[in-house]
Amino acid sequence: MKSVQMIKEQHGVWQFQSDEMALKAPLVLVFGNRYALESPSIYEEVKAFFPEGQVVFGSTSGEISGANVYDDSIVLIAIEFEKSAFKIACENVGDHQNDFEQLGRQLVHQLPQDTLKHILVISEGSSVNGSTLIHGMQSATSQEVGISGGLCGDDSRFEKTLASYNSLPKEGEVIAIGLYGDSLEITCANYGGWTAFGPKRTVTKSVDNVLYELDGKPALDLYKSYLGSKANELPQAALLYPLNVKEPGSKEAIVRTILNINEADNSMILAGDIPYGSSVELMMSTVDDIAGGAATAATFGMRNRNSAPELALLVSCVGRKLVMDQRTEEEVEEVIDIIGKKANVIGFYSYGEIAPFAGSGVCKLHNQTMTLTLVSE
Repeated sequence: MKSVQMIKEQHGVWQFQSDEMALKAPLVLVFGNRYALESPSIYEEVKAFFPEGQVVFGSTSGEISGANVYDDSIVLIAIEFEKSAFKIACENVGDHQNDFEQLGRQLVHQLPQDTLKHILVISEGSSVNGSTLIHGMQSATSQEVGISGGLCGDDSRFEKTLASYNSLPKEGEVIAIGLYGDSLEITCANYGGWTAFGPKRTVTKSVDNVLYELDGKPALDLYKSYLGSKANELPQAALLYPLNVKEPGSKEAIVRTILNINEADNSMILAGDIPYGSSVELMMSTVDDIAGGAATAATFGMRNRNSAPELALLVSCVGRKLVMDQRTEEEVEEVIDIIGKKANVIGFYSYGEIAPFAGSGVCKLHNQTMTLTLVSE
């Protein structure tokens, strides 16, 4: 595996962060601030460096390259797979009437299944129901095929997200990158570091990812009562107090971020499904807990690997970044200390993370986690 990393900071020029080299038909992953990706020349700029490259864009709530976390920048990695291959599929939410399960199936149907090892997902993050998208993808492929990735971000603005494949970044795009070949070793992991507090509540009314009632009371009113004066800062303030959700019959709890609120019906729109009957608790965290959670994710990701990773795709949550503030890079440093410095690290802060639980092949949408996809040939 050969790779080249680059960065373009705000109002700057492209800079190489690794030795410049010619790559043959590389996969080019470009993660950047939404405003930066709205530049009408951005696609041509990237193609000028990698004319044979297959280019995937995704907007972020912060960019990760190496051990550094950036804001208002664009980071890039171009990867030449020497022993394996990749194929890319792309669909737009608008072409599926918001039927995210159908969209997920259609993406997978575009990818040849023979020797398919893993699917990386870079999805728009403003309107997609990530839980349903993942369910559709898993229903269309073998359980032995791993799925990981993330939902694009827009800092803490929640206005719109952008993504694309071989075109200018646009709204509504969902991209699936199929990785092929027996030589690939790919492991995934995620972990949060958040602590539940307060009484447990039960979901008494919800539809997909919209939460209406807890214990028979309007969910938004109840949530505001916990936030106190911070309720005036919703929906951004919700990133600091996500929900711990345990579905009926499930052994594992899932953290859910509140993406938006609806004052008209006192509901909250979450990044993924929140089924009726689930138990719900508020969560909070500290800088040290979040950094420790990243280290735990890295430890899970390295467990039982046969070779050191050459590529590490990190997808962390915008809520973690808000808590970490000036110390955000600490969670990336924790990961690198454990996975080793051989790996080329790239990634972004997101509106949702896609990965299986450690030791499980069942993929889920997560929030408020550090998620790793570790790849070697």
